[in-house]
Amino acid sequence: MKSYKFKIHGTNYSVDIKSVEGQTIELELNGTPYQVEVDKQIKQTPKKVVLTNRQASPSQKAVETTQTVTPKPSGGSNSIKSPLPGTILDVFVNVGDTVKAGQKLMLLEAMKMENQIDADRDGVIKSVGVRKGDVIMEGDVLVTIE
Repeated sequence: MKSYKFKIHGTNYSVDIKSVEGQTIELELNGTPYQVEVDKQIKQTPKKVVLTNRQASPSQKAVETTQTVTPKPSGGSNSIKSPLPGTILDVFVNVGDTVKAGQKLMLLEAMKMENQIDADRDGVIKSVGVRKGDVIMEGDVLVTIE
């Protein structure tokens, strides 16, 4: 589920996306459920998920979950975009670094989960569009690889 907060003409709106299937989106707007149809099918980014279970004391039942996101190559585009809105926890590359496909580029926190963003191709980092602590939206350019 994704949550967004909007302010339009001074009015605050809270939107929670419940599900997306084809051209239909189920959402809640300020707590009221809606089913919305869009004019184009929404493509969702495939995600490779890695779950790790961290040892917890008997009084704790916490499980740390880490999700690894490997963006699919974007046919001609050299930028890697955020698959989710969230906060950048760490950036592991700098401009000029040589990277290999699958190499860890940064860590993104979204919906209380850590999402590892990996390189989708071999190349050299030409730009880094975010810094540790930045709040980003889905589709924001994170890095450019050439």
